[in-house]
Amino acid sequence: MITPISTTLVTELQKKIDFKTKPIGSLGTLEKIALQIGQIQNTLTPELHQPAVVVFAGDHGIVKNKPISPYPQEVTQQMVLNFVQGGAAINVFCKQHNIELFIVDAGVNGTFDYTTHLLNHKIASGTSDYSEGKAMSVEACETALDAGRNVIQQLHLQGTNIVGFGEMGIGNTSAAALLMSYFTNTPIENCVGKGTGLDDKGVHTKGEILSEVFDFHKDQIETPIDALVSFGGFEIVMLCGAMLEAARLQMTVLIDGFIVTSALLAAHAIDNNILDYCIFSHTSGEQGHEKMLSHLQVSPILNLGMRLGEGSGVAVAYPIIQSAVNFLNEMATFESANVSEAN
Repeated sequence: MITPISTTLVTELQKKIDFKTKPIGSLGTLEKIALQIGQIQNTLTPELHQPAVVVFAGDHGIVKNKPISPYPQEVTQQMVLNFVQGGAAINVFCKQHNIELFIVDAGVNGTFDYTTHLLNHKIASGTSDYSEGKAMSVEACETALDAGRNVIQQLHLQGTNIVGFGEMGIGNTSAAALLMSYFTNTPIENCVGKGTGLDDKGVHTKGEILSEVFDFHKDQIETPIDALVSFGGFEIVMLCGAMLEAARLQMTVLIDGFIVTSALLAAHAIDNNILDYCIFSHTSGEQGHEKMLSHLQVSPILNLGMRLGEGSGVAVAYPIIQSAVNFLNEMATFESANVSEAN
């Protein structure tokens, strides 16, 4: 179970923020972030240790049989290799901000030489086609949740106290749209977007396919696990398990875009205390994401029109989060700087 965020120091934290050499509230969102991280760590002097981004990758069986993506399934494997070789956007941004990057093979339809930063938690070579049956078994779902937890436990042991999440998987915007529709009670047509670049006709076709899929499964779904079993990808399920474990361990959890937030919807349905530990990095350009954020009643840091995935929004937002902690710890107070306060 996730412990609700500590409010023991909230008054002292707010006083510390307000008495910095600035007008009250003038650092805006930075002040909210500083307050939240101080509460998460239950200290007036929070610190960010060994920040990490974990990208979970997996394939989706429906891609082989239905036109839901302009890219073929093998792109998932090719992009994982690109991550390993350091050529993706997430590599660039993590390197820029000294964030350690881990890639997890949750269920890619391909083979790899695994390393310290490319982790093997493969459940299978992709999920089953959910237009014909459930995406996975209950047993596979539980194994994936446990694998996500295990990844976070290892990071926690190495000293990481702030972790961001990303994903890679051709077809996973479709799985995310189905999960969004279920958890937010939103019509599927309002959840479906361009994904990796569908045109308007492609989006319409994708919506029709997913509407049929949703109707096929909806009467058999009674729990969050049922929804993950019906629609999820192995990478999405591992994300869900990882987020729940990170919050349980009182780590700061950085949320990326549309697909990562779909995993959070499931995690939130399992334990709604998770939101106390989450910072939302950005609003994705994928049309359903803003609706997800509104459903959760949360505000993201950035809105740059990004819809890449990979945890790219997390890595771009991280220095802002770092600035929030730094001003709380290093900025002078009116008293220490001998500056007169407002009347």
